[in-house]
Amino acid sequence: MKHKLLLLVLCCIGAVHPLLAQKTQQQPMNIGAAFLLVNPDARSSGMGDAVTGIEPDANALFGNAAKIPFAGSWGVSASYSPWMYDLNESKTHMGYVSAFKTFNDMEGIGFSVKYFNHGEVTFRDDNGMELQQYRPREYAIDGSYARKLSKKLAVAVSLRYIRSELGSGTYNGLEQKPASSFAGDIGLYYQGFTDHIDYGNRYCWGISFTNLGTKLKYTDDNNRKSFLPMNLRIGGGYSFVHTQEHQFTVAVDVNKLLVPTPPIYKLDAGGNPTSEIEKGKDPNRGIVESIFSSFGDAPGGFGEEIREFTIASGLEYAYQRKFFVRAGYFYEHPNKGNRQHFAAGIGVNIQGFQVDMSYQMPTGTSLLQRKSLKFTLLYTPFTDR
Repeated sequence: MKHKLLLLVLCCIGAVHPLLAQKTQQQPMNIGAAFLLVNPDARSSGMGDAVTGIEPDANALFGNAAKIPFAGSWGVSASYSPWMYDLNESKTHMGYVSAFKTFNDMEGIGFSVKYFNHGEVTFRDDNGMELQQYRPREYAIDGSYARKLSKKLAVAVSLRYIRSELGSGTYNGLEQKPASSFAGDIGLYYQGFTDHIDYGNRYCWGISFTNLGTKLKYTDDNNRKSFLPMNLRIGGGYSFVHTQEHQFTVAVDVNKLLVPTPPIYKLDAGGNPTSEIEKGKDPNRGIVESIFSSFGDAPGGFGEEIREFTIASGLEYAYQRKFFVRAGYFYEHPNKGNRQHFAAGIGVNIQGFQVDMSYQMPTGTSLLQRKSLKFTLLYTPFTDR
């Protein structure tokens, strides 16, 4: 019994076996629950997914929870995206809610929930006969604590429960089942002000390690487990011409997955990959070893390691802190996922209520869907902004 559409879903979210990657002459990472990497916030999505350098708000919980103590007294946010809408008629969608509260201007807590629905999948056998209908879905529930170490520096830790339900039944003799995992984040964030160009210009930088946790087990085979998308993010931003009328913010993020790079496998007489490694390292490693070895395990050497970094950059213009126009670009190497897109967004803020919308436009041969809209409704008390 072969569930071909289930395999398609697994490929779309990144849970690809290394041998499959070998045949396509690409070396993407073998990860599960890749929805954890999807930025739900329309504001930073309009800036090419550069999340670290923008002003802190309730959506800071996604990229770096250490921004919470700088975000005001409290705030809430809700986001929605008709994800991959033009590739899936069953209306795949993503939802996200988050909230935070600070205390004594020194520490704060946050909570968020992300839900990802992959739409309806039809399971068929080798003869094309329909076996069942299934709705793959995934979600994550987070809790965060952040504290300032000084007036400009803060640190945060987050705990996360992850549930990934991608299919049921038997595939290639393996029983499919939902997978669960626990993970944690660690973040560091620095923010200050300077008068380099005009008065009160904000500058910041941050480092975060996200989704550090146990592997996902989608089948009853203990040797087939998928890494969480453990990620290192380093970024920063600068806001200038910070007056009552105009403000520009430039932001840049660099990301690196902290999981093993699939090796190159030897080929048999028929040209098919075997299980014997020709170049690279065995991807079956522990969590801690995988994190540290991920910077030097690519079979292509240093050049391939560099290609595993993604770059997100963006610009935001704010008029009277009420109207916003944004643009950005995200780049990932074609052999490492091929996500490349321009982004644009707009927003409006009325007495602390802010509505943002973003649209992502793929470039070149990017696999990113065309209709990638995101909407966010955010509230932060106006006196805190």
